[in-house]
Amino acid sequence: MLDMSFDFAMDSQEQANKENAPQLKTVTELSNEIKRYVEGNFSRVLVRGEIFGAKRADSGHWYLSLKDENSVLSAVCWRGVASSLKTKIEDGLEVIASGKITTFSGRSSYQLVIESLEPAGQGALLKLLEERKQQFIKEGLFDVAHKKPIPFLPTTIGVVSSASGAVIRDIIHRIRDRFPSHIVLWPTPVQGEGAAEKVAEAIRGFNALTPESPVKRPDVIIVARGGGSLEDLWPFNEEVVIRAVYDSEIPLISAVGHETDTMLIDYVSDKRAPTPTGAAEFAVPVRDELLSVVNILDNRMRNSIRRCLEEYKNRIEGLSRGIPNLQQILNENIQKLDYRIERLQNAVKNMLLQKKGMLALAEIKPVYVNTLIEKYKERLSGLTHRLEGVSVDSVLKRGFAWIKGDNSQTIYSVSEAGKQHHLVIRFADGELSAYISPQTAVADKKAEKQAPTRPSVKKVGNDEKKQGSLFDF
Repeated sequence: MLDMSFDFAMDSQEQANKENAPQLKTVTELSNEIKRYVEGNFSRVLVRGEIFGAKRADSGHWYLSLKDENSVLSAVCWRGVASSLKTKIEDGLEVIASGKITTFSGRSSYQLVIESLEPAGQGALLKLLEERKQQFIKEGLFDVAHKKPIPFLPTTIGVVSSASGAVIRDIIHRIRDRFPSHIVLWPTPVQGEGAAEKVAEAIRGFNALTPESPVKRPDVIIVARGGGSLEDLWPFNEEVVIRAVYDSEIPLISAVGHETDTMLIDYVSDKRAPTPTGAAEFAVPVRDELLSVVNILDNRMRNSIRRCLEEYKNRIEGLSRGIPNLQQILNENIQKLDYRIERLQNAVKNMLLQKKGMLALAEIKPVYVNTLIEKYKERLSGLTHRLEGVSVDSVLKRGFAWIKGDNSQTIYSVSEAGKQHHLVIRFADGELSAYISPQTAVADKKAEKQAPTRPSVKKVGNDEKKQGSLFDF
């Protein structure tokens, strides 16, 4: 029995060894089995690690590794997924990657196929925030020179925020309390995937409005969101929002989070408000305060005008005291005029009476009148003789001559005569024309300092061709 049983046991062991012996497989068959095992047991995983060795291929795919203190995991992110990631793939960034494990048979390796990527914790986000901040500073996006002034009293205010949150209600109530203005809301999500793109689209949309648009273009834009975690506020740190704010032609006020929260949009905006309510206060002044200021200025203006008018009135009154009474001056002149009119009337009356008396006397004493007429005739005859004694004809009869030049002007000297071309010499019994030759005129000028000579003339009359002395007739 023993032998039989021993033989039986020996046969069973040999059979078992034969069953457990490895099967012969090809390399591809073994790689495929491993691939099925790995992908079946690690269909979806969450891995935390630091990115290093990230490279973007020409195809748009990203190849990188995730590491911790002890191990390294290869990873790949296909182009379609990489373009939609909220977190930029950067070396040194600690992330949480979601995806599945697969093997790469060509190199007998395994890798993580990334489907989503998020920063691992607030520290990583702060690091990424600082890196982006330094990048935008280098580009000059935060420079004060690019900031535009907020209008003092906008007629239309554009708001980019959620339509259902308390933020828009706070802004509306605050603006109505301070200075009622027209508000246009462009509703957008303010957190989560796609929020940054929607906020940037709203900012560009406000700037694209024209006078022909059905919605009025705002004078100022408020981008607002309530408080939250850094992850919730992250859309306002995205590059697409920062560049949209920088490119905005409309002045923009940022009001994201609480007073202690500072996002990158706060650095690039034209004005940063600590809260959405504060943004409303920056956008419009207080109407009652403006009315009070206007009333004060109005009273000051009225008082100033009143004082100015009183000062001018006093100056005019002072000047008027140095001016005589105009009515008195006028009355005095009227009195003088009346007096002279009266004298004139009396003089005319007396003259008429005198003439009337003379006529009456002439009728009574004609001899006296005749004597008076003869007396006036003698006086008139004497005046006539005196006038004839000084007349031109009387002077010419005494041996003088009247010489006139080219323009019938009287010639008084030899030098003036030498400048003429034609002379007219008037005597008591007629006139004589004389022409002065150029040679004679030149000779006369040279001989002005010598003994005077008689210029040659051409006699006009019976002997026109004879040349002789000016006084040879």
